[in-house]
Amino acid sequence: MGFKCGIIGLPNVGKSTLFNAITQSSIPAENFPFCTIEPNVGVVEVPDSRLDELQEIVIAKKVIPTTLNLVDIAGLVKGASKGEGLGNSFLSNIREMNALAHVVRCFDDNNITHVDGEINSTRDAEVINLELIFADLETLNKRKEKIKKKLRSGDKDLANEFNLIENCIKTLESGDFIDISDFSNKEDLKIIQSFQLLTTKPIFFIANVSDTKSSKENLDNLKEYAKKMNQEVIEVQIKLEEEIANLDAQDKKDFLELEGIEEPALNKIIKKGYEILGLDTFFTAGPNELRAWTLKRGSLAPQAAGRIHTDFERGFIKAEIISFEDYISFGGEAGSKENGKLRLEGKDYIFKDGDIAHFKFNV
Repeated sequence: MGFKCGIIGLPNVGKSTLFNAITQSSIPAENFPFCTIEPNVGVVEVPDSRLDELQEIVIAKKVIPTTLNLVDIAGLVKGASKGEGLGNSFLSNIREMNALAHVVRCFDDNNITHVDGEINSTRDAEVINLELIFADLETLNKRKEKIKKKLRSGDKDLANEFNLIENCIKTLESGDFIDISDFSNKEDLKIIQSFQLLTTKPIFFIANVSDTKSSKENLDNLKEYAKKMNQEVIEVQIKLEEEIANLDAQDKKDFLELEGIEEPALNKIIKKGYEILGLDTFFTAGPNELRAWTLKRGSLAPQAAGRIHTDFERGFIKAEIISFEDYISFGGEAGSKENGKLRLEGKDYIFKDGDIAHFKFNV
């Protein structure tokens, strides 16, 4: 579906190293600001243990997981909204993202420079967030001035838009982000979305930590700040995760077992990016192919069918649905059908995460 999760943060916080680890790419991760100029894009598989469980039953020739586009964006500095650093280039790249993973370094290291000379997780997080706020204020104020002169015409739609803009400006000036869920009215939501505001994007923090006292203090401070911003924090030792990612499959398994780790932290990041985008997964299962498909949460059956092929959506008739739990419990499609767990659903059916589907269509 082309969903993009952007990795943002100050220069030298571990963004490119994280990107390398997740995508196992080989891109520059040097110790100087703006090492990343153009965004680096990697397609990563979304870990899903359900595929393994399904494959034990289906024994398909091919197993295809769903994917997420991960984008490493150039480092941002204070004043970027006014053109500092890579300025507007950075901000335009962020506008293309569906969600943001904000990396904050929480440890001191004399061998790794910091744009402000020393680590302060709260200040560093605020720098990025304030630049997003300033950029949105500029967008909204420009639009406000543009329609202000037209208000005398008595256009109710323009008056409503003007009021929406003023309310958003007040929110941003108080230091808060715009919460898209606050707009229950579809027309209001459409207007807000048309502005492409940076602060409306789903965002979570990735704390780049180490085993030091200063790291713990900075992590605690970041968690407090994140709580205030209604954002989540995932702790990661990014350099260690890169080393784990570069191991072969058996060595990786042995290392994780030795350390008592269920899965690499990178998996949590990928899953969080997928979750924060409001995405679900459904499956198609057969002897030739077992496949996971990405679907926007709350999508109807024809839209799910369209993920496979546009003809499926255009000529949609019915969907045969088995829940993941039933499919596993009754040993596959035949057992689920025998026990009355295979359902025929129509165009109004809202797909649920984990559904196993077979579509009937006619074009």
